[in-house]
Amino acid sequence: MYNLPVMVNISRPTAAVIGATGYTGQELVRLLGAHPRLRLGFATSESETGQRVPGAALRYVDVAAVPLDAVDVVFTCLPHGEAETWSVRARQAGARVVDLSSDLRAGAHGAVYGVPELWRDCIREQPLVANPGCYPTGILLSLAPLLRAGQVDTNQPIMIDAASGVTGAGRGAKRDLLFGEVAEDYRAYGVGNAHRHVPEIASGLARIVAGAAPPFVFTPHLLPVRRGILETMYIPVEAGFDAGAARQILSEAYAAEPYVEVFDEGLPALRDAVGRNVVCVGFADVAGVGGRTLLCVAAFDNLLKGAAGQALQNANLMLGLPETDGIPA
Repeated sequence: MYNLPVMVNISRPTAAVIGATGYTGQELVRLLGAHPRLRLGFATSESETGQRVPGAALRYVDVAAVPLDAVDVVFTCLPHGEAETWSVRARQAGARVVDLSSDLRAGAHGAVYGVPELWRDCIREQPLVANPGCYPTGILLSLAPLLRAGQVDTNQPIMIDAASGVTGAGRGAKRDLLFGEVAEDYRAYGVGNAHRHVPEIASGLARIVAGAAPPFVFTPHLLPVRRGILETMYIPVEAGFDAGAARQILSEAYAAEPYVEVFDEGLPALRDAVGRNVVCVGFADVAGVGGRTLLCVAAFDNLLKGAAGQALQNANLMLGLPETDGIPA
């Protein structure tokens, strides 16, 4: 852990977005443009250096030109494997850092894992936070209250089918993400618990139960839509536990949380969550299996609650600002 001073301009802290032309970086720039207490001072891009930043009175600069010692919070939105270097440099310069890649999620350099609704007190005023991955965000928020209530049968695996829009794969040119490859198709990938988010999901679940993670099978799919994630979870539960009881547990757990919506009836769809910084959760009973399986569906925007919106929640907490500042509900 770095023991360095963190410089915060009390009047209006300054933010820098490193990697501002990716989908997540663009979303952060947009949110910061409407933030009442945090101003965007720098936005970096290798490919668009010198061009105007849409919606801001700025031009993109090369990352090396950012005076990190004059910035209060840095958002690193670089590809996995590249973000760690700049997160460390920004932290050494005295800035707080929210890293949106997977580089620090295992706790490298003392980074705190940032799901505000679950571990808010651990994030508050911390200097270095690893923003969660999109898929793990919905899974952890949906399962945490049930696991903490002891209603999940951990002798059986939780089955998780998750489908994401193509922006979840980033903005880089990839043949398998061309319109002609994605349109009118729907496919699984990273199967057999081989997806890079599996260790993160396991770590989060283990932290929730304060022990070994319950077994699970995670299968991601690619949706032929631009943005949004829909996660369908088949949860083995204790005898007699049903959808109504699950809704009550989550409603009580998240009663004061503006960014988790528990449906009183029915299941959420992408249209309920896209464009909003919210995870929508619904439950249904499953017939024909002896009442021991519960269906849970979570819908959320991969670029907001799954990335930029949650990152801004974390930054607000780190800077001592109201957590909801600049974030659409």
